[in-house]
Amino acid sequence: MVSVLGLSAFYHDSAAALLVDGEIVGAAQEERFTRVKHDASFPRTSVRSVLELGGLQLSDVDLIAFYDKPFLKFERLLETFVAHAPRGLHAFRRAMPIWTREKLFQKRALVRSLSMLDEKVDIGPRLRFTEHHHSHAASAFYPSPFEEAIVLTADGVGEWATTSVAIGSGNSCRIVREIHFPHSLGFLYSAFTYHCGFKVNSGEYKLMGLAPYGEPRFRKLILEHLIDLRDDGSFRLDLSYFDYAVGSTMTSRKFDALFGHQARRPEEELTDVHMDMACSVQSVIEDVLLRITRALAKEYRIPHLCLAGGVALNCVANGRILRDGAFEELWVQPAAGDAGGSLGAALVVWHEELNASRQLRHPDSMKGSYLGPSTTLPEARLELGRCGAVWEEFSEDELFDLVAQELADGAVVGWHQGRMEFGPRALGNRSILADPRPTEMQRVLNQRIKFREDFRPFAPAVLAEAADQYFDIDQPSPYMLIVANVLARHRHEGFTESSGKLSDLLNVRRSDIPAVTHVDWSARLQTVHQETNPRFHALLSTFREKTGCPILVNTSFNIRGEPIVATPSEAFQCFMGTDLDLLVVNNLVMKKADQNPNRVRDYRGDHAAD
Repeated sequence: MVSVLGLSAFYHDSAAALLVDGEIVGAAQEERFTRVKHDASFPRTSVRSVLELGGLQLSDVDLIAFYDKPFLKFERLLETFVAHAPRGLHAFRRAMPIWTREKLFQKRALVRSLSMLDEKVDIGPRLRFTEHHHSHAASAFYPSPFEEAIVLTADGVGEWATTSVAIGSGNSCRIVREIHFPHSLGFLYSAFTYHCGFKVNSGEYKLMGLAPYGEPRFRKLILEHLIDLRDDGSFRLDLSYFDYAVGSTMTSRKFDALFGHQARRPEEELTDVHMDMACSVQSVIEDVLLRITRALAKEYRIPHLCLAGGVALNCVANGRILRDGAFEELWVQPAAGDAGGSLGAALVVWHEELNASRQLRHPDSMKGSYLGPSTTLPEARLELGRCGAVWEEFSEDELFDLVAQELADGAVVGWHQGRMEFGPRALGNRSILADPRPTEMQRVLNQRIKFREDFRPFAPAVLAEAADQYFDIDQPSPYMLIVANVLARHRHEGFTESSGKLSDLLNVRRSDIPAVTHVDWSARLQTVHQETNPRFHALLSTFREKTGCPILVNTSFNIRGEPIVATPSEAFQCFMGTDLDLLVVNNLVMKKADQNPNRVRDYRGDHAAD
C-alpha cells in the first residue's frame, strides 16, 4: 500500500487530500474546521481528518506533496518589483518581511507544522513540491473519465503562470503552453469584482450573478483599452489601468477615469453602471475562453476538455464552452480553486513520480466530491443532545416522505447527511433545500436564511434522468459548474432582461421554477445521480412523486460570510439563527416550533461579510 498526502496552504483555501494506492480516500478544506472563510493557514485539522478517513497515521504516509513552488513565486515577486521600480518600493517593503520570515522558507514551515502532528516522523525526505498550474491541471485530468484530454487552467497567478494548457494522456499530464504574470484573466475579472464593491477572491461569484442584469455596453471599451486579445485567445493586459502587480488595490486611477467613476464601496447601492460593468467583463472573459478552446480543439483534435483553476468556477463561461461544441465533452474539477491544488499535487506525485497507471472510472474518480468526514447517527444524537436540540427519529422511507411533504408545503430545510463535500459547492450533503416553484422563494432565501444580496441566484438540484426535461443540456453536471438554459416550454412569456430595474426584476415569475431561474433564463444546475448520492436522489424522487417537479433549490448550508457547516452542532446553530423551518441530520428531524426559544441566537456578527 502506497499513500500520498497532498497539501495546499498559505495563500487562500488551504486543504489536504489523501491518496491510497491512487484512490482518493479523502479531501477537506481547512475553513470547514476553523470556521474562517478561505482560511490560508496550514491545514492541520484537514490533515488529521483525511488521515483518519484513510485509517492512517502521519508516519504511515509515504510521500507528501505541496501544490506550488515558493522559490519560483519569490522570483516572480522580485522581478516584478524591479520591473516597476521605483513605484513598487512601498509594496516591496511591505512584502519582504513576510516573505523572509514566513513564505520563502516554506519547506521549513511545512516540516515544522507536520512535525507538530507527529514529532517522530522525518518529514523532509518525504516532501515534494509541484508547480501551481501543474497541480491544477493534474486535479482536472487524472480524476476525469478521459483517457486523453486537453487541460486548460486559468486563475490569478501561480508562480509565473496565469493560464496554462496541458495535454493529458494516460498517466501523463504535460504542460505545453503558458501565459505569464502580470497578464491574467483571473486578475482582470477580480479587478471588476473590486471596482463593483465586492471582495476579491470571494466576490467573483457575485459579479457573475450580477452580470445578466446588465448590458455589455463597456465591452468595446475593455477590448480597446484593457486587453489585447488575439484570434487564438492569447492576450496581454495594459497594466497602466491596474494596480495589482505592485500596488495595494486592483485598479488604478486611469481605470476609474476610463469608466467615469470610482470603485463602489461594499454596501453602497448597486446601479445600472455596476450591472453593465459585470455584464461587459463576463462577456469578454467568455470570448477569451471561447477563442482559446476553439483554437485548441482545431490544433490538437482531441474531443475532451478538462478545466481547473479559479476561472473554471465561472460556470456561465463553462456553459458557453460546452454549448459552443468545439469539444464533445467537458469535465470540470469540482474543487477548481486552490483547495483542489492539494489533490492535484498528490496526483502528480502518484502518476508522474511513481509512474502509477490510471484506472478510469465513470462518471469520474471524485466520488461525487463527497470526500470529507461524516457523522454517524449515534454521534449525531450525542452532539445534538449537547446542543439542547429536540428531535424525532424516522426510518428511511418515513424520512423522505416527511421532508418531501414539508418542502412541498413551503418549508425551507437544512439537510445534513453523509460525507462533507470537497470544493466550494454544497452538493446535497451540507445543503439548504426549498421548493423552486414559488416566485418569492429566491427573496425569502436571500433575506431570511442567507442574509445576503437579493440578486444572488440559487441553483437547481435536478434528478439526472429528468434534467433534459427542464434544461438545455445533454451531459451530466454533477458539480454545479455548468450553466444551462431553462427550456422554452417552462419559461413564462412577457419577461425580458430589460423589463425593469434590479428590484423590479427579482419578483417576476420567469418560469415554472422561478427560484432557480436567473433573469436570462439560465440556471447553474446540479444533476443528482443515484450512484453517487442515493439519499439525496431518493428525496428528490419523493418530491417529484408528490409534486410532479424533479427539482429542488440547493444552496450551501451557511449564512453570508460563513463557511459551509461541517458538524451537526454547526448545522443546529445555523438552524436556530435563521428562519429555517426544519433541520434534518441523518434520520433526526428537528422542527423550529419544538425547539427551546432560548437557543435562538443571531450569530451574523461572528462572520465578516463575504
